[in-house]
Amino acid sequence: MPENLMPEDLLPEKNIPDIAQLLGAMISYYKGDPRRIHHFIKVHDLARTIGILEGLDDNELYVLEAAAAVHDIGIHICELKYGRCDGQLQEEEGPELARDMLTALGFDQEVILRVCWLVAHHHSYHSIDGWDHQILIEADMLVNLYEDSASHEKIESALENIFISQTGKLFLRKMFDL
Repeated sequence: MPENLMPEDLLPEKNIPDIAQLLGAMISYYKGDPRRIHHFIKVHDLARTIGILEGLDDNELYVLEAAAAVHDIGIHICELKYGRCDGQLQEEEGPELARDMLTALGFDQEVILRVCWLVAHHHSYHSIDGWDHQILIEADMLVNLYEDSASHEKIESALENIFISQTGKLFLRKMFDL
């Protein structure tokens, strides 16, 4: 279990879906950092919406939602260890933390393996492996482009070079009035 996540921070399991429990655990994990909490919630919600509209089955959607919730879990450790939190460092540091949290919450091992792989590749735009990976990247990109006040050129470049799903492309065009 990640160091700053205590058992008492976890929501009770009774009648709470795993994804909701995971989101609650991530809010506790990012205690005092509302910007990062807002980020992963936005990425989760966009990933879920895109996944549903693109027709992912329940298992794919479940993995996607879990990955979206924990995709940036390595940020704080990167900042502490390296003084920065670029994508490559997040991909290196995040999977172990994600594995610990998902294991503590009782997620299935097969789900944990795929989520950790997605965390380890969520900034790898040129080696896409599956719709869950593509949609996670698109949802994260939608949020990052907004949060970073990206230029019109950068947004158009993302549309041309990164976005593949019809829903992701539509959302990008609508959000940024392209």
